[in-house]
Amino acid sequence: MAFVASAGAIARIKAALFVLALAPLARLVVAAFTGGLGVNPIEFVTRSTGTWTLSLLLITLAVTPLRRMTGWNWLVRLRRMLGLFAFFYACLHFVTYLWLDQFFDLAAIVKDVVKRPFITVGFSAFLLLVPLAATSTHAMIRRLGGKTWQRLHYLVYAIAILGVVHYGWLVKKDVTQPMLFAAVLAVLLALRILHGLRGQRARVAARP
Repeated sequence: MAFVASAGAIARIKAALFVLALAPLARLVVAAFTGGLGVNPIEFVTRSTGTWTLSLLLITLAVTPLRRMTGWNWLVRLRRMLGLFAFFYACLHFVTYLWLDQFFDLAAIVKDVVKRPFITVGFSAFLLLVPLAATSTHAMIRRLGGKTWQRLHYLVYAIAILGVVHYGWLVKKDVTQPMLFAAVLAVLLALRILHGLRGQRARVAARP
């Protein structure tokens, strides 16, 4: 039997999720004040915010297949918060690059984006993430229409792929973590494709 969460239970789950999603930021703040950012603080912050962006993106993508497997339809009510936190950490990741790495040197940034493939891919992923965050409200869903909104938000799969590629090209030696992210994304994409194929077969079978 599927677990049905009450409105109160969902509110408590959301509150706990909110606190957990802020934990990586709190860790960075504490590390900054206690000298825990290592010998290269900028790299530490950049890697940490990037890793959490990708982690939250994949967790967001996992909501729908988990809902289908468990019947816990209330999980969908957590998806927007997870997606917005992914965007939040992506913004921190991007600002770290613009400010601490490049000191807002526009010419250097443009040169970096054009000449360094992993920067190009990461920048592209961030730009694609912006309209998804901007259309995450109920008002925007109504304005765009459900089908148009859904098609737009399928971009999250492309964003996740670009994010994994960005991470993989960034890492020069130990690729264990990028490969783990790639494996999780491959499973999520496979589940999405299988669901689409089953739906297509069901529609064909239902035709007179």
